[in-house]
Amino acid sequence: MFGGGGGMNPRKMKQMMNQMGIDLTELDAEEVIIRTPDEELVFHDADVQRMDAQGQQTYQIVGEPDTRPRGEGTDADADADADAEGADDAADDAATAGAEIPDDDVEIVAARTGVSEDDARAALEETDGDLAAAVERLE
Repeated sequence: MFGGGGGMNPRKMKQMMNQMGIDLTELDAEEVIIRTPDEELVFHDADVQRMDAQGQQTYQIVGEPDTRPRGEGTDADADADADAEGADDAADDAATAGAEIPDDDVEIVAARTGVSEDDARAALEETDGDLAAAVERLE
C-alpha cells in the first residue's frame, strides 16, 4: 500500500498510518497455509502483518513458500480442518483421513448396522472414515 515508504523514516510512517486510522500488527506466525483447488502454499517462519483499516483486516505474508499438491497435509492440517468444521464427525474424518480405518470404528459400524466387519470396513473406506455416513450407507 505504501510501497516501502519511499525512504520515509519508520516512526513517521507509523504516525501517518495512525492518523489515517490504520493499525499495523506483527503476528508471531509459525506457519501459514494457503489452499487452492490444486495445491497448497506453505510458508514456514514467514513474517506476517495484520493491517486493520476502515473495519477490514488485511494480512501480508512475506516469505518463500513450499508448494505441495492438495491432500499431502500434516496432522496439524487435519486438526485445523476439524476445528473449522466444528463437528464431532468432522474430527473423526480428519483423524482417519488418509489413514487405516481403526478397528473400533469398524466394530461400531458393524454392531450398529448388523453387517460383517468386512462390509463395515468397506463402507468406512468409501466414506473416508465418516461413521455416520457409513452407517447411513449400510442401513
